[in-house]
Amino acid sequence: MPGITASPPFPENVPTHPLLIIDYQLLRAGDEAEIDRLWKAATELGFWYLKNHGVDEEVEAMFDLGRSTFALPLDEKMKFEQGDQGFSFGYKAAGVQFMDDNGTRDVTEFLNISKDDALAWPSPYHRTYPSTVNECMESVVKPFVKKSLTINNFVIDILNDRLGLPKGALAALHNSDEASGCTARCIRAPPHMERDNKTFLNPHTDFGSLSFLHNRLGGLQVLPPGADKWYYVKPIPGHAICNIGDALNVFSGGILRSNIHRVMPPPGEQANYERFSLVFFTRPNDTAVFRALTEKSPMIAEAVAKAPAGKYEHNVTAKEWLARRIKSQRVSNYKGPDSWKERKGTEDLTIPLLARV
Repeated sequence: MPGITASPPFPENVPTHPLLIIDYQLLRAGDEAEIDRLWKAATELGFWYLKNHGVDEEVEAMFDLGRSTFALPLDEKMKFEQGDQGFSFGYKAAGVQFMDDNGTRDVTEFLNISKDDALAWPSPYHRTYPSTVNECMESVVKPFVKKSLTINNFVIDILNDRLGLPKGALAALHNSDEASGCTARCIRAPPHMERDNKTFLNPHTDFGSLSFLHNRLGGLQVLPPGADKWYYVKPIPGHAICNIGDALNVFSGGILRSNIHRVMPPPGEQANYERFSLVFFTRPNDTAVFRALTEKSPMIAEAVAKAPAGKYEHNVTAKEWLARRIKSQRVSNYKGPDSWKERKGTEDLTIPLLARV
């Protein structure tokens, strides 16, 4: 099977949804027009491309780490398995999560490396990892984690100000020195030559605040607001794909959009290749409570007043929110169709019928 570097280009004959391209260096410079574009992306679709982020070398090294880790024997990887109780860090084998209300098993494997473990290295904070990770925790994982945190936290600070929140309000809920579910995830999906519509990851919203995704092959699809059709997001070299997660949606009273998305096999000839991807999930401090910050922003208070009562008052901690969503995906916890409902995030589960297939 050809390697990832030899994969064919993204086909031009599949439906794609254009994302706004945001220049990180312009954001750093305080360019108001670029900040306006970020706000538009964050409040309308919830997805955007980010260029000039300066993490390309670290991303390539993390892809190498993922490939070397997934090449280990399964019994070695299983020593670091996450388990069924909602613990998010470690290895997840293919087939241990269910993908729909029929209990269909997933086909991907991934490795979650905790931000806390990377920053505390060489002392374990949550857990230990395979030798392939330990060998480059200091030289590869830690630099990727630190740069990803800097970028995501800077973007969150911009959104904080646009929401009319006091300076540092969201930053206090995303303190890198506190324990959190922040994660660097390496993902591998197998070649998919059957040409059916088997999903790699079913419709969902992300669990945390802001996701920073890097991939080489297609497969990510978004469901634009009001649409009844899925659209691919085309990978662009040197451009990360960012999206808002549940926590920012709740904290903002729904102003920031945590949009539905899924992952399908890559389109066209790309389906013949293994699909590797890398994402950094910024999530709130474990103790942060999932509720709208109405008392800190008139804008948020107004948005919540227009929403159904209690929609943005989950009143569970970020740690509890994450554990529930992870635990409820495991095949061992599948109890029938109602189990699928237990894993939901902030999404509206009345997805148009055409968009479910």
